[in-house]
Amino acid sequence: MRPSAPSFVTFIISFILAALVIASKYFGVQIPVLTDIVRGNYFEVLLVAYVLLLLGVIFRRM
Repeated sequence: MRPSAPSFVTFIISFILAALVIASKYFGVQIPVLTDIVRGNYFEVLLVAYVLLLLGVIFRRM
């Protein structure tokens, strides 16, 4: 099985999750619903974003 590029939707979702964590941790950005989920769980949310991207590379269409 050859790795392939993830679908655009998978890439965007993982990118948004990672960007949200970085913006929340380092810049103090407050997003009403999502900030409560991200705050204090930075590593876990980044791990979810990375695993989602990894699954998108392994499996072409999800």
